[in-house]
Amino acid sequence: MENLEIWEKVRAVPPTALKEIQAGRLKGKSDINPMWRLKQLTEQFGICGVGWKYSITKQWLETGGKDEIAAFVNIDLFVKVDGEWSEAIPGTGGSAFVANERNGPYVSDECFKMALTDAISVSCKALGFGADVYWDKDKTKYNKSEQPQSPQKQPDKQPPAPAKTAPQKPTDAPTKVNFAGFWAETRKLGFTREQVHQFAGVESISDWTKPQVDMLYKQLKKVKEEEAKSA
Repeated sequence: MENLEIWEKVRAVPPTALKEIQAGRLKGKSDINPMWRLKQLTEQFGICGVGWKYSITKQWLETGGKDEIAAFVNIDLFVKVDGEWSEAIPGTGGSAFVANERNGPYVSDECFKMALTDAISVSCKALGFGADVYWDKDKTKYNKSEQPQSPQKQPDKQPPAPAKTAPQKPTDAPTKVNFAGFWAETRKLGFTREQVHQFAGVESISDWTKPQVDMLYKQLKKVKEEEAKSA
């Protein structure tokens, strides 16, 4: 058997066995249907247990951050080629056992089964299963020829002279309203705060500007002057 014979047969994954990952850290990448790998193992090597097989060498749990727990499985995959069994092809897979979700901790009773499926996929990767998917995903990670070239240094140029602009006239800073003095003067006129607010038609004048407050005071003063004339 040629070295790449199996590789070339299993490198491409049909679109029906691919599914785009919609969320999480792997969003946008492709997920390969695990049944496709089992079918290809059977097509290339024979019935499970006769032409290919695996043995579980270790199963264990690991506690992570925020009380999350992950399940892991180690396997040895064996395939029969020309009537002889291969050496062990190792694979390690993992899956969440206890995961913190929006509604609280979620406990999976299929964590070891899913970790086993993941481990088989790792072993199969060494044989070329789905190589085109993984190659396409990593092609820019190791291909140095695709790294951007450093730009050639250009001769230094003098920066353009700044355009002349007309000098800006200084703007007067907003004058702070002396509310304490305003209320003292309105009391002298004979107005209470409630009467002032009612006259202004607002619940509070604390956010008014000085011109607004000055105009209000003039109007109140005018009212008192008219009252004095009519008395």
